[in-house]
Amino acid sequence: MLAVASAVLAPRSVVRVTLNAEGPAWLARNGANGRCSRTDAALMLSAMAGPHPRDPHSLPAAATSLAQVSRDGLRGKRVAFSPDLGGFPVDPEVAKVIRRSLSGVESAGAVVEPVEVRLPADQLELAELWVRLMGVLYADSLAGVLGWGVDLLRDHLDELTPAFRDMLVAAQTRSAMETRADERLRTAVFDAIQDAFDGYDFLATPTLAVTAVVNRDDGLTTGPTAVAGVPVDPSIGWCLTYPFNFTGHPAASVPAGLANGLPVGLQIVGQRHDDAGVLAASAAFQTSAPWMSRYPDRVTR
Repeated sequence: MLAVASAVLAPRSVVRVTLNAEGPAWLARNGANGRCSRTDAALMLSAMAGPHPRDPHSLPAAATSLAQVSRDGLRGKRVAFSPDLGGFPVDPEVAKVIRRSLSGVESAGAVVEPVEVRLPADQLELAELWVRLMGVLYADSLAGVLGWGVDLLRDHLDELTPAFRDMLVAAQTRSAMETRADERLRTAVFDAIQDAFDGYDFLATPTLAVTAVVNRDDGLTTGPTAVAGVPVDPSIGWCLTYPFNFTGHPAASVPAGLANGLPVGLQIVGQRHDDAGVLAASAAFQTSAPWMSRYPDRVTR
């Protein structure tokens, strides 16, 4: 089983997981369901996935359980490798670990080839896009609880973290056409990822551009403002995961090694609807490059 917090899978794939059966049906189209081990992710998705009469985006039930996928999921597969997902700055030490980890992918029977991901905007613009779109979704969620007598913006604004508060406030003045323009850019991100998948079964990238950030005691933890000397959005710009929240491709992060004593993740992204393939590829990588014996005691306890 992979380390806890090492696997992240987007819910819309083999069978889309219903995210909000009681809310506006056509708006529940974003996000991923947390972090858990590969085995737990398979069990969770098997239990959660399936059609729902109140969700127009739900898909038919899968023919087989995701908990029963093969552990030989990389043999004969073609893996596209992008060291920066088309323009994200990556810490050099993280980049070294990721490149070394590709030998585990190849040992599992896959062919790994470099690929150029041509995103439609730079990473700062895409981080801003994520903040805007998530702000609208969060604001919509808050509007949904007004009927419960809860008004966070009116009664609890000063209790929210600054970043979350700013997202909510900015969303109040976004026009419908501005949001549609953001959705067009999101679609262009999807097209770029689909182009990168042409001829490949999986896409491999770093999961994060840096190792773990320092967790503040006041609940206001953010990431770095720059990576490898390049400015990034501290809320999300150091994560190479959020573009797949835009696109809905299933993805998992597997332990790739250590940089300066801290864990580094290799992100394995699958074709749309191929959750089973991502789980099987993750299992194959774990078998080819087991991580437990290579991590210090403080990590594996």
